[in-house]
Amino acid sequence: MDKELLIQELKFKAVRSSGAGGQHVNKVSSKVAVYFNIGKSNSLTDQEKSLILKKLSHKLTKEKVLVLWSEETRSQHKNKERVIEKLLEMLEAGLRKPKPRRKTRPTRASKEKRLRQKKQLAQKKAYRGKPSMD
Repeated sequence: MDKELLIQELKFKAVRSSGAGGQHVNKVSSKVAVYFNIGKSNSLTDQEKSLILKKLSHKLTKEKVLVLWSEETRSQHKNKERVIEKLLEMLEAGLRKPKPRRKTRPTRASKEKRLRQKKQLAQKKAYRGKPSMD
């Protein structure tokens, strides 16, 4: 993944931020949205594209465009930097391959502990019943 080329492929849009703010917030577009078309990207290999499309499919539009935005600060420039960081982190997380799970078995001590706790709970519940008249 070539980060410099990827950043050049991004499309940015400044929008008015939501929420409270006062007079100034109605005039300034400080929220920054970034659009990244994964399908048409030249900075990713075909393998990387397929992996990202698979892992981030729930965050993509029908056109395979990843849309992120940031409205954390009142500065458009800081929001732009933050949204680029978010995008790069998300893509790197999407490219990470999970470690394969190794099968394990419970130890003897953990089995004994579970059975001990089970007996204690059964005894506790048995004491809750009506006492017998024997």
